[in-house]
Amino acid sequence: MAPLPISSIRVGNIEDVQELIKSKPNKVPERFIREANERGVLVSHKTHLHHHIPVVDLSKLSKPHTHDDFLFEILKLSQACEDWGFFQVINHGIEVGVVKDIEKVAKEFFEMPLEEKKKYPMEPGTVQGYGQAFIFSEDQKLDWCNMFALGVHPPFIRNPNLWPSKPARFSENLEGYSKEIRTLCKRLLKYIAISLDLKEERFEEMFGEAVQAVRMNYYPPCSRPDLVLGLSPHSDGSALTVLQQSKNSCVGLQILKDNTWVPVLPLPNALIINIGDTIEVLTNGKYKSVEHRAVTNRERDRLTIVTFYAPNYEVKIEPMGELVDHETNPCKYRSYNHGDYSYHYVSNKLQGKKSLDFAKILN
Repeated sequence: MAPLPISSIRVGNIEDVQELIKSKPNKVPERFIREANERGVLVSHKTHLHHHIPVVDLSKLSKPHTHDDFLFEILKLSQACEDWGFFQVINHGIEVGVVKDIEKVAKEFFEMPLEEKKKYPMEPGTVQGYGQAFIFSEDQKLDWCNMFALGVHPPFIRNPNLWPSKPARFSENLEGYSKEIRTLCKRLLKYIAISLDLKEERFEEMFGEAVQAVRMNYYPPCSRPDLVLGLSPHSDGSALTVLQQSKNSCVGLQILKDNTWVPVLPLPNALIINIGDTIEVLTNGKYKSVEHRAVTNRERDRLTIVTFYAPNYEVKIEPMGELVDHETNPCKYRSYNHGDYSYHYVSNKLQGKKSLDFAKILN
């Protein structure tokens, strides 16, 4: 994920949305306003139309639960991956204190003065630091969101100059949280392998030293949420993505299900998991990544902490032979190096699932 040459990118003026609502609380600059066909129908956070996406109880996939409990939960996981591409996990084993700690320092970071946050800039063409990612032109529409993103693991993907000295314990809390999420992702991939009738260590053996990055998203209130998007529609280039929404945040995540944007209400103490493009390719399309986006709210803000978990950049990605049948389910994706796909993904703006065209075999 090397950055593009900064000199080749002109992104224009990118206004900080937190500063905007301080100085002009009722104004939405033109560069944030989306065309009507992009916005679709936005749903109030008070509506009853929120959906609880499938829920997987990880405690039932661990001993000493019965074999029947295990098989039932594996079936739920399989159906969630195949039919939704999203699910929530409960009883995931991550202590409430660890979750609270990362939310606390993330909130404190976004509350710092802009001058302090600007010490960690996200340069054009890169995906680490503070600002907005995936912006490649001066007329590109902006998301109503401030981001702070960091490479976490392996150590070589980190940019130490972007790890903040303030707030206190930021790095310590992020390290502890990321370690827990890494363990969770390994468990989930084991269960996903079982759901596909594969050897349970299949993904871990293939991935090598997995790549892990975190992005913290802060969506301030917006006086005209009907005109903007918090985050543009996209699928994730990762294998798995883990989303944690801060307590008391408004509902903002929407997923594209049957050509309809479905709002997702997080359960208390649950984590939201989604399948990334990498799993779609490896499963030859059986488990598909799903387009999703974020919307904003007039009165309430939203804070999320998102972890991306993916194979090592040197790993060759292609549909697994066990899931390819030349007569009934022929190979849909070509073989490629994961690092090449990662570079392709971060070098283009978010446009639904367009990035996956990189891997598709086009007839």
